[in-house]
Order: sequence, then C-alpha cells, then structure tokens
Amino acid sequence: MNKPQALIVDDEPDIRELLELTLGRMSIDTRSAANLADARRLLGESRFDLCLTDMRLPDGDGLELVETIQQQYPDLPVAVITAHGNMETAVQALKLGAFDFVSKPVDLQILRNLVNGALKLASFPERDRRSRDTLLGDSAIMQTIRSTIAKLARSQAPVYISGESGTGKELVARLIHSKGPRNESPFVPVNCGAIPSELMESEFFGHKKGSFTGAVSDKEGLFQAANGGTLFLDEVAELPLHMQVKLLRVIQEKAVRPVGEQKETPVDVRVLSATHKDLARLVESGDFRQDLYYRINVIELKVPSLRQRREDIPQLAQHVLEKLAREQNIATPRLGPVAVETLQRYSFPGNVRELENILERALTLSDGREIQPDDLALPETEAPSAEDDKSLLPEPPNGVQLEDYLENIERAAILKALEQTDNNKTAAAKVLGITFRAMRYRLKKLGLE
Repeated sequence: MNKPQALIVDDEPDIRELLELTLGRMSIDTRSAANLADARRLLGESRFDLCLTDMRLPDGDGLELVETIQQQYPDLPVAVITAHGNMETAVQALKLGAFDFVSKPVDLQILRNLVNGALKLASFPERDRRSRDTLLGDSAIMQTIRSTIAKLARSQAPVYISGESGTGKELVARLIHSKGPRNESPFVPVNCGAIPSELMESEFFGHKKGSFTGAVSDKEGLFQAANGGTLFLDEVAELPLHMQVKLLRVIQEKAVRPVGEQKETPVDVRVLSATHKDLARLVESGDFRQDLYYRINVIELKVPSLRQRREDIPQLAQHVLEKLAREQNIATPRLGPVAVETLQRYSFPGNVRELENILERALTLSDGREIQPDDLALPETEAPSAEDDKSLLPEPPNGVQLEDYLENIERAAILKALEQTDNNKTAAAKVLGITFRAMRYRLKKLGLE
C-alpha cells in the first residue's frame, strides 16, 4: 500500500525540517517548496493527500495557494500555518476553504491531530451525502441546505447554525458531523442555557480532584468528552461573558485547562454552534463578544423556517405520522387533502417542532383512519399574504429616514412594555424577549433612561 504524500510549503528551512521529520515518523512521504511558484509546480507534477502551507512566502501568501487548491484540486485538504495569535488570517483561510490551521510555534500533538484528520478526509469514501432521508424536503432551499452540509462536512471550520426555534438546527449539526470524517467519534450536544453559570467552567473543561469544594474526584469536561469529534453548542447566546472569553481561548489555542490544573491539554474538537437569537444584535448591544462571534461564525448556515418551504409540509407531515404510528403500533392514518391545505396555510411559529406536536394531537383526536382539518385544532389557519404582511406595519411618513422610522417603532414597543410592567425594566425586557443588558443598551440609545 502506497504511503500518503504531503506537500510542505514554507520558506524557513527549520520549519520545513520539523514538519518533514514529524510527518516522516507518521509514515508520510513529503515534498517541500520554499515559495508559491515551486508549490504550484509540484502540485502539477504529483498527487498529494495533504498540503501544509505557511502564510508568509517570498512571492505571495498562503491564501493565494489556498485559492489555487480550491479551484484546481478541490479534493486536496490544505491547512495553513499562522503566526501565533493571528487568528484573523486563520479565519480568512478557513473562509476560503482551508481544512484547518495550526499556529507557530507548532505544537506537535496538535499538528499530528490535524494531519490524521486531513488524511482521513482524503481517504473518506465518496457516498451519498445529500441527506434526503434525514433532512426532508424537496424544495429548492432544502436542496441547497443539503448540498451545503455536504461541503461543510469536509472542513474543520467552525459553523454557526442560525434559524428560528424548532427548525432543526441540532439535526443539521448532527448531519455535518455524521457526513464527515469525524463520524466515528463523539458528537456531544450541550444546551448552554441549561448549565448554571457557576458550574460552566467545570462542565466545559473538567476539574481536578480537590480543586474546589465538592470536587471529590477528577472530572472530564465536555471538550475532553468530544475529543476527536464534534462539540455542538446549542443556544450559544446564553453563555455569560466570562465563559465567552474562555471559549474563545480554547478555539484559538486548541487546548483546555481543567479547573485546578496548571497546564493545558490539547484537544481535537470541531465546534459547531447555534441559537435562535440574533447574535449580531447581541454583539451590538455588548451581550456577546465580537471576537468570539467572528471565531464561531466563520461560516454561517441559515436553516429556513417552515413558512419559507411550505411545499415540503405534505412530505414532512407524512413522515411524522408514520413515525407516530410506529411508536403507537397502529396503522398510519391518511392526511386528508383539505387538512393538507390547512397545514400549508398555517404560519407555524414553532416550525417543524410545532408540526410534530400538532400531528400528535391530531392523531389522538381523529378516528384513526383519516385526519380532518378539525382534528388539527389550529389557532389560525389563514397565512398572511405578502400584501397582508406589509399592512401590519405603519407607512413611514414622507421624508423620514429609515433609521429614524425604525427607532420610533422600537421606542414605542419599549414604552408599551414598560407601561405594562409598571416601569419594571427587568420585567419589560422579558416581555420584549431580550436580556436586561440589551434593554439597558436600547434605553440609553433611544434616550429613555
């Protein structure tokens, strides 16, 4: 069996020698180039399973090589070597299609993890990665989502999965994991809003015995549990600021320090995150760190609401009914044509999760053979048209700037919430569905303090 072959691109002889020795001990043959021109020539002459490139080269930079490989050798994993602390360059390389990055001075364990992941990707069998049997729907938007998932599965770049509650963000994260080379390693989901703030550091990074009251033994954290696999941070917007700082460091350094431990331990984890909240707005209000936002949002994948793909509702409904019937050991009831139309007119604020709940209730209310519109018991069956949507907002007066118009609407909503709560700002923030910190920011911005 032929040995894997790697292309090393770096103008520093010492770095090239270190990489050649490390990869040689892993039974990987290497070819080296000191500049872009030599690298491009070698790419044309030989087949490689991995490329490692420095960012600063005498005749250009590594980003140019990443682009060349993406265009001409799309199946070749390329990783970049960046200066210590220069995460902006690493993020830019990941956006261009780099598989991963490693910082100088090179940590050999992190390098070996990266190389093993890249080689696994290079030999990863081509198979049906369209996910049609898992992520249902033949609408154009869902076809695009499935295609995007297949591409994202071949990268190590952090992915931010955005979308309304109930759209299936965790399902998308699981597919990104299962369709990629980490599929045999753990997928560890965690709801960031469900962990008490005082326990977060121990939960995420683990702790040593005796490091605090109650630490009666060593404990493995979520990052260690996900080592080699994927950590899915659901509702990442709920992380307090002190944990955001620590998470940022772990993503940049690829290492964790358990509570009570003096040294860091390398971890090989791909981080996926999701929230139904608007992270950009939270960054603006100071509730979410901008630097962490850019690290976890290297690639954003927007999961559509059910309203955006109404044509998928019949297929989804049939799938849900078949699943429920199997669980209850009964024959699958038919969904009547009028019931289908009724579902397609409904706005589904709770998305797919709400569809599942509606059909579970309908299965109980129906005669068991065919589900009728009355069995659905929907609160409102008429979906607003595009013209109806427009009519819900007041027309802006002539000559009023958009920013002023939106601020007036925001001011009115806040004043109404304050009136409803007897001027209790904490309660008003809950009514508006925002944090108290965001409420204070808006009050100050609108001059309502």
